Amino acid sequence: MDTREKTLASAHTLVVKVGSAVLTTAEGLHLSVLYNLVEQLARLVRSGRRVCLVSSGAVAAGRTALPDRGRSVEGISGKQALAAIGQGCLMREYEHAFAAQGLLCAQVLLTRDDLRSRTRFLNARNTFMNLLDWGVVPIVNENDTVAVQELKFGDNDQLASLLLNLVEGDLYINLTSAAGVMAANPESAAPGESIPYLECIDDIAELDIESLCGAKTSVGTGGMRSKLMAARRAAQLGVPTLILPGRRPDILDAAFAGEKVGTWVRPAEQAVSRRKYWMAYQSEPQGSILVDEGAARALEEKGGSLLPGGIRAVEGSFEPGALVRVVCGDHHIGVGLTNYSSEDLERIKGLRRLEVAAILGNAHYPEVIHRDNLLINAAV
Repeated sequence: MDTREKTLASAHTLVVKVGSAVLTTAEGLHLSVLYNLVEQLARLVRSGRRVCLVSSGAVAAGRTALPDRGRSVEGISGKQALAAIGQGCLMREYEHAFAAQGLLCAQVLLTRDDLRSRTRFLNARNTFMNLLDWGVVPIVNENDTVAVQELKFGDNDQLASLLLNLVEGDLYINLTSAAGVMAANPESAAPGESIPYLECIDDIAELDIESLCGAKTSVGTGGMRSKLMAARRAAQLGVPTLILPGRRPDILDAAFAGEKVGTWVRPAEQAVSRRKYWMAYQSEPQGSILVDEGAARALEEKGGSLLPGGIRAVEGSFEPGALVRVVCGDHHIGVGLTNYSSEDLERIKGLRRLEVAAILGNAHYPEVIHRDNLLINAAV
């Protein structure tokens, strides 16, 4: 039995994400796909597993519910209104489908602010744990109706990767319209075969993601690039990802029965802490700190902290405590929480500790970013 088979056999808490391109057609919700998905999830629950479903499809469902207007709706407010209509349509079908399996489901709508606040994060965790303990399947979506740009996850792939930390998931399954990660762009004349295995960081980093993945689907917001970014995040947490063709009937049954379908993304050998994971992905970076090669080596090879002397430039405007990128030339090193504002960093960049004290006084931090507040190779 290989690692994939062992992981699938032992996985206890699953986060399953299904996209709009799987769940919807030009006419509306693809009900046969939805009901077949629920049947498979029900079998997983009855086998003793805990399942959390992240489901897209609300905007697409709302668009078809307004046949005279929905297809011409544009702009954020219009899509938020469609989501308000479509979320009810989507949940009604899920409730009927799970009821037919003798199970309950629960709707959970989140914005990024719900996970950014540590108190709200813990409250949400308690809610999810109760639902999962009761055998209820939480159905999660971004709260598109009220989310503004700075509070949005971007797409449900990223929401699902953050949910893994919230529910302490040990397997991430992403159901997509493709057969997996393809060896060539599926929109090309000869797309080739899907890639069966990817190493968590190195293989994904070496892929020409832009040429392989092509454009987003017409009804979704993500695309394969977003799915690979989410897989990288999951891998850092020590969680493997299985990317599967979501419209194939009984695809989950086939995967858990041992069929080598889709693409398996192996987890990192050494997982980051859940605290550092939350720190790195709870918000978008607000700026960048450009460092020299010596500082880059100290951070990546020696596990050091970032000191003022290694900083060459600062981009953006931010306050102390902000999440920022750390960059060396064209190379993205990671993200971390800065102890200084962008204004103060402009004053002390490239300086030694005594020189910093002469400018800022003795009440200053020795590190710009402490190593405990830095995630190397962050997928942002």
